Amino acid sequence: MATRETVHPQAYYHFLRGSLAELNNNATTALEEYQAGMAFDGNSNFLKFRLAKLHFSMSHLTEAVDLAKQIPVSEISQAAMFFDLAKIFAGGGDIGRAVEILSEGERHFPQDERIYISHGTLLLNIKELQMAENVFHDLLVHVPGSAEAHYYLGVIALEAKTKQEAKEHFQDAIALHPTFERAYLKLVAISEEAEEPQVAIDLLERYLIEVNPHHREFRLRVIRLYIGQHNTDKALDHLDYFLQQNPDDLHAQILKAQIYGEMGNFPAAIEQLNAILRVRPNELRVRDFLGLLYEEVKDYERAIQAYRTNVQMDDTFFDSILHLGFVSYRLKRNQEALSYLDQAVSLNPKRPEPYLLLGLTHFQMEEYHKAKARLEEGIHHDPSNAELHFNLGTVYDKLDHFDNVVREMEQALELDPEHADALNYLGYSYADRGIKGEQALSLTQRAVALKPNNGYYVDSLAWALYKLGRIEEALETIQRAVSLVSDDPVIYEHLGDIFLKQDERNKAREAWLHSLQLDSTNKLLGKRFREAGFGEPIPTLSHQSTLAP
Repeated sequence: MATRETVHPQAYYHFLRGSLAELNNNATTALEEYQAGMAFDGNSNFLKFRLAKLHFSMSHLTEAVDLAKQIPVSEISQAAMFFDLAKIFAGGGDIGRAVEILSEGERHFPQDERIYISHGTLLLNIKELQMAENVFHDLLVHVPGSAEAHYYLGVIALEAKTKQEAKEHFQDAIALHPTFERAYLKLVAISEEAEEPQVAIDLLERYLIEVNPHHREFRLRVIRLYIGQHNTDKALDHLDYFLQQNPDDLHAQILKAQIYGEMGNFPAAIEQLNAILRVRPNELRVRDFLGLLYEEVKDYERAIQAYRTNVQMDDTFFDSILHLGFVSYRLKRNQEALSYLDQAVSLNPKRPEPYLLLGLTHFQMEEYHKAKARLEEGIHHDPSNAELHFNLGTVYDKLDHFDNVVREMEQALELDPEHADALNYLGYSYADRGIKGEQALSLTQRAVALKPNNGYYVDSLAWALYKLGRIEEALETIQRAVSLVSDDPVIYEHLGDIFLKQDERNKAREAWLHSLQLDSTNKLLGKRFREAGFGEPIPTLSHQSTLAP
């Protein structure tokens, strides 16, 4: 251990002036004073240390490292010097020297927790997990009550994928230090990753009750977990408590509207956002969210008004311009939609959404070549977007390019194997053409497995079964489709086909009549109706259909 230095009086004078300058956050003056002190005592290791530390704080790494190298380890007299010198060497890229300094510091100051933590975390950062683990175990030998040691042993266990061991260390850290926030957060993250949200909720609740009820991040995190559990009552309880303490917290105010939306209480959500905007009229994202809620309740004119207000305030606000394009598309105001969406493309040409909506708008206008061009443009910018490929496939169907339909649907499924629309579309396309029957069945089964209550998918499955000659299964399946979607003419046409295959002519006739009632423009079905000997179709059914089970 070093002996106390004898300091030159003039050097000490400049050291005091430098220290005072540092206290006043005047680094330049401090640097000048320490350098003046060195002029009187160039061998002072303590002055070299203070000067090196100051250079490091000013990002003068070369000067800091050069001075640190001049200080012999044998002359280091304080634990803080080991800690700070190691930090300088590590910052200068000399990790080996930093590790040596810290190892020596542990030998001289075996009960100084900071040195072990600095040593262990340095090794952890360079992925020397076993060496880091040894350092933290040594810390526990010398400081058995070190919560930090258990915390970092938990971090190392997580890196090594031994989650149970990690949990035990984090729990030990909390037992030793009940307010150890980082350990709580690690346990919460482990629980969330293990899809154990209730365990995460219990941990956060415990912290909020036993440690700090005013912790913002923990309170908001437990709220989000309750929302994920669809426990909106609990989420609102926590949020109301938080807002009592933080009434002006914008994030929490918006979150309350989101919870109301999750509950399906759209009027309350809308009022919550309007209340925010009365106080903060320049919050464009809040108004954009308000527009989305107006869309949810089909109040499209108010939605448009909200989006237009945003665009008037900022004509580069991409989200509201995009949403104006989408609402216009939904309302079949096609020219307005195209104008807004072209504006969105000009603002952000790499975003896929405007191209998708441009394609859908042209599709709606039966401009299939233009739809194809815009969707291909989107794919050029975002080739891994499954939705663009799927919709391009539907356009190719309209252009009667079936090979391209298959290619785009398969591409969509390669990118997203659970793209239910692509599974259904390709499966139905095969079934309707009477090709690849088993593949059609498999594809439609996968679609129904993903969305079992989608009546259109169930209809496709029934049609695949019908085409394979599995008529009883097809009938049972199509009747379920009718129970899910009672107003689709295609489903009733399929139902009639299946009844006719079973020679249930009266039921077939009723099903086809119901289909024609829903779509009187289906000339082909009218022709089939007459050819089946059912007479002249008169689609005037006014009674409730009894065809569904």
